[in-house]
Amino acid sequence: MTSDEALTAPDTGTPISLSEVLKLAAAEKLPPVDTWHPERTGDSEMRIASDGTWYHQGDPIRRKRLVRLFSRILRRDGDEYVLVTPAEKLSIIVEDVPFVAVEVAMDEGRVVFRLNTGDFVEVDAEHPLTMRGDVPYVHVRSGLDARVARAPWYRLAEAVVERGGSTGIVANGHFFPLA
Repeated sequence: MTSDEALTAPDTGTPISLSEVLKLAAAEKLPPVDTWHPERTGDSEMRIASDGTWYHQGDPIRRKRLVRLFSRILRRDGDEYVLVTPAEKLSIIVEDVPFVAVEVAMDEGRVVFRLNTGDFVEVDAEHPLTMRGDVPYVHVRSGLDARVARAPWYRLAEAVVERGGSTGIVANGHFFPLA
């Protein structure tokens, strides 16, 4: 792993360093959806496919900024996913998990994913990397996970170490088994 490891900026598509990514991620504030409990409920007529594509009334949502906005008001209530604002809570169908980790950068014991929504998540104790069968997932926030896509999964495989008879990766001083 080199110190110039970079991810792609979500808005411009240009490479940005891992340190810049971490600064951006730390500065971002999400709405407090866990504190919102509106009485008005309904159906959003939206679905997130297993490949991470967002749909409304059967048509893909092509505007990335709109998908990003919706992803920030997404919450998991038990086994259901909802889009929530202070005024209403709308159900949304999620085929697997709401996010896909599409890119990874690794440097000096740190592992950071860029999600299909443009957000970043760093693997650590609060954002563990886990396996479900042969598929890796990373916890994003409050019961919301991202499936690690094939290309970043192969990159992770390059960093595998063996510890106590298990293979996995070390990120932020924690060992995450990958078998």
